[in-house]
Amino acid sequence: MRCSAAVGVHGKRRHVQALIAEESFRALPNASPVLHRFIAFVAAAIAVASLALPARADDTLTIIGGANQAGAFEVLDHVAQYGGFYKAEHLNVEKSYASPPIAAQLVASGKADIYAAAVESAWSGYQHGVRLQFFFSRDPRFSLVLGVLEDSPIKTLADFKGATLGTTSAGGPTEVAAASMLAGAGLKKGDYSFLPIGVGAAALSAMVNKRVDGAAFPNVELGLDEVNGNVKFRIFEHPILNTIGDAGFAATPATIQAKSEQLQRFCRALVKAAIVIHVNPQLAARLFLQGAGVKPTADALDKEVRVLALLHDELPGENPLSKKIGLMPPKDISVLIRFFADQGLLPVIPAEETVTGRFIAYANDFDHRAFIAEAKRMH
Repeated sequence: MRCSAAVGVHGKRRHVQALIAEESFRALPNASPVLHRFIAFVAAAIAVASLALPARADDTLTIIGGANQAGAFEVLDHVAQYGGFYKAEHLNVEKSYASPPIAAQLVASGKADIYAAAVESAWSGYQHGVRLQFFFSRDPRFSLVLGVLEDSPIKTLADFKGATLGTTSAGGPTEVAAASMLAGAGLKKGDYSFLPIGVGAAALSAMVNKRVDGAAFPNVELGLDEVNGNVKFRIFEHPILNTIGDAGFAATPATIQAKSEQLQRFCRALVKAAIVIHVNPQLAARLFLQGAGVKPTADALDKEVRVLALLHDELPGENPLSKKIGLMPPKDISVLIRFFADQGLLPVIPAEETVTGRFIAYANDFDHRAFIAEAKRMH
């Protein structure tokens, strides 16, 4: 992708005015020495004035993410950063990482501007004064699923009776979501069991070697296992929550009010990054690897393109023509809050206190068709 430096309109105008003055000086060969000196002085003064007016300074926003720089959903941030979309919006975005609960606390206490991770980690601190509002979706679908290897005899949720399900860790949202899904198929908690198997190679080994019959996992982890292990999974999504996103970008109400102008530009950069991911995955893969600190070998690029293909519906912008990319509808969030509250994981929180769509119209207010054509040509 070719990037050009932004030039201030006033600076350009004054530079042109200086050139005009110089040309006028040359065009007056018979003018008096005094007039010559006067014109030269004016030209110099205009030139100095143009240098004295700097280009618009970039605004800084700080983010704390709940994963790490190589996390699959970081592709959105990396494309916005290394594709120049933050810069085009005059933003200097700095990102660091912590566990999601700590990230939420740090942002709520004003140590950073933006939280970027799962909703439940932000909401779990509500009773302790953590007040964050989500303003842009990172994952438009419910991320917790059940998965079995393609050759598994388990074909329906009822077939999980007697099964041992691997989890990333004991307890928590993955087990709660699995129990909810299986209850809908008539299974009670004693009809199946959970076994922590971690993530990555250890989890894949446990599944391939049949230490577990399936997994209650975030869908992104199963997608990575498919690519890294050359296996295929049969996925079971939650029948009620499957189309409700459960991760996003959030900030305190005070930050949203004080930095609304910067945040709406931040959201526009994310919308354009989301579109690039879907219409030019080869470029998105390269920018992701750059941000993750991974050498862009042919194999690494191929794997990341495959990951993006598997996660196409879990990344914002699946419909690049939509004018609602990034939206987290309050009605959907209300359903998600009620689900976690019913399971005893969270208090009941008013949805309007946890989500806002105030930046979405601005973020999508550009010609999507023209940008899609441009994004396809980027390299």
